[in-house]
Amino acid sequence: MAKKDPTDLTVEEKLKTLYQLQTALSAIDEKKALRGELPLEVEDLEAEIEGLTTRIDRIKAEISEFERAISQKRGEIIEAQNGVERYKHQLNDVRNNREFDTLSKEIEYQTLEIELCNKKINEAMRRIDEKNVELDGSAAVLEEKQGDLEVKKGELDEIMDETRVEEEKLRDKVHELESKIDPRLLKSFKGIRKNARNGLGVVYVQRDACGGCFNKIPPQRQLDIKMHKKIIVCEYCGRILIDPELAGVKTEKPVVVEEKKATRRRSTGTGVRKTSTSKKATDANDMV
Repeated sequence: MAKKDPTDLTVEEKLKTLYQLQTALSAIDEKKALRGELPLEVEDLEAEIEGLTTRIDRIKAEISEFERAISQKRGEIIEAQNGVERYKHQLNDVRNNREFDTLSKEIEYQTLEIELCNKKINEAMRRIDEKNVELDGSAAVLEEKQGDLEVKKGELDEIMDETRVEEEKLRDKVHELESKIDPRLLKSFKGIRKNARNGLGVVYVQRDACGGCFNKIPPQRQLDIKMHKKIIVCEYCGRILIDPELAGVKTEKPVVVEEKKATRRRSTGTGVRKTSTSKKATDANDMV
């Protein structure tokens, strides 16, 4: 059997299909609601773990940088010490005061260079100690967060396992229904549903009011909704409106009690009610 073109559907069929789609999507929303805040908590924990991992990597890189700097400064100290020894030997062969002063300044400069390198090494070692404390703290927090993530994922997987089969069936039904709906109408429906606080894009009339925002609907508009001649949206919330019958909802018709209007007339002494003819006759006699 050839698949019916969505554009060939009557307005009534479109509305009925839209409501079925809304029902399926609402059922999926209920399944998601069972998970509560767990998916968000898992996402937050994963983001925290990623941030902590990046932070730990950065701390380790900084420690490595300090260690390289220390190694470099120790090399510079060895060179400076060699220079001092060399210049001291040269002092034994000076021929004048000028050469002595020059070598003395070089020895002093190299000695100061050694002191500066030692100072930078000590500063770098202090920074490494600080970074190691920070690294240990971050690693402890990371381990705690990973434990929390495992617990939360376990809880989420347990709930997912309970609802997975039903949810997959509902999603298959949603895809099937969406294929029956005109793309433009489907896009409008999704837009309405996205902006709706409770995810309802199609609602039926309840007690003469919109089933979404509960604002009153004028009688003429209710009649138009029952006619199924065009798609009508709520003028307050923008949701698509259908009548309860189309939604398969049975509504109790209000029982109208008609009060019998009894015309009380004065009865005669014999208890017989006078007719309008006899009353007129009596009035005429009274006027004679």
